[in-house]
Amino acid sequence: MEILQKHVSEARVWEEAEEFVRLFHRENPHAGDPRARLAAVRAELAETGTYRHTPEELVHGARVAWRNSNRCIGRLYWNSLRVRDRRGLTAAEDIAAECFEHLREATNGGRVRPTITVFAPDAPGRPGPLIWSEQLVRYAGYGDHPSVTVGDARNRPLTEALLGLGWPGGPGTPFDLLPLVVQGVDDKPRWFETPADAVLEVPIRHPDGRDDWADWGLRWHAVPAISNMCLEIGGIHYTAAPFNGWYMGTEIGARNLADTDRYNLLPAVARRLGLDVSSDRSLWKDRALVELNRAVLDSFDRAGVTIADHHTESRRFLSHLEREERKGREVGADWSWIVPPISGAATPVFHRTYEDRPSATAYVHHEGAQERAWGRDLV
Repeated sequence: MEILQKHVSEARVWEEAEEFVRLFHRENPHAGDPRARLAAVRAELAETGTYRHTPEELVHGARVAWRNSNRCIGRLYWNSLRVRDRRGLTAAEDIAAECFEHLREATNGGRVRPTITVFAPDAPGRPGPLIWSEQLVRYAGYGDHPSVTVGDARNRPLTEALLGLGWPGGPGTPFDLLPLVVQGVDDKPRWFETPADAVLEVPIRHPDGRDDWADWGLRWHAVPAISNMCLEIGGIHYTAAPFNGWYMGTEIGARNLADTDRYNLLPAVARRLGLDVSSDRSLWKDRALVELNRAVLDSFDRAGVTIADHHTESRRFLSHLEREERKGREVGADWSWIVPPISGAATPVFHRTYEDRPSATAYVHHEGAQERAWGRDLV
């Protein structure tokens, strides 16, 4: 049975490897005829059960995975992704250090650069490293009662697990940086304090200069770096490969700060704006949501930090579709993720349908990723 499983596994890797190598050579004509490379991959796979991507293949594969991300509206610039090749690293402390360096480089003084750092892949008999944290930057959520949380309610379970693991906690503000949780090869998960110099944060103020917003201390970090997805390229799984683009304003203003299971700020914003919250028919939630999103966009602009608005990003996505169609490539998309969470019908991406196409070169949530992000079984 074990021999049969090994054969099936190698056959699957070869099938995906062949598909990727042919795609790489087709889209990079300077690479020449793929036959020699395919023969080398097949021989290496037969000998070791896996194969190693060339640096050029790794770069192209990571970019194609972004191009194939059905839930991402910001794919127009997929070919600009900076790839940091750190495949030689397997120890948790080395991975954590490179993750923080990733943040510094991607932040780029506020001119955020799409970046990915790729660590050692899975290999036969040796699983690759894991980053438990959902993103490289997360804020703590404190509280003794489920309905009362200081900070990000989504991160309460992880915060409690880290406190149980020995993290002393932050100063207790709504925006305390959580440590990064990394599991090296043949190691248990460990936490690493997030250096303040690796995280650029933007104070959130209302664009009309309302003084009553300043005392809130609202802020958000500049770089949305996803860290618990697996990068799959040609049958090889890079289990730790944090990547980032830049924020679209609604991610912060309509989700992170507004969702009832996150910061739930809409009631407080409405009260500060003097809105009638006695009935939903006053549309106080809608008005508060727009003002919160205005505040996010204006604050990032004033700070000189890259951010996109949902109208511009929607037009860019249609430009991406047109560009890919001209090249003869089909584009998959998940409508529920592509349409912005505010004013959806006012954007051009709303008024069409998409096919959610699977791909063998992609960023994937593997089983257990969300449970790790919540810190389950961390202690």
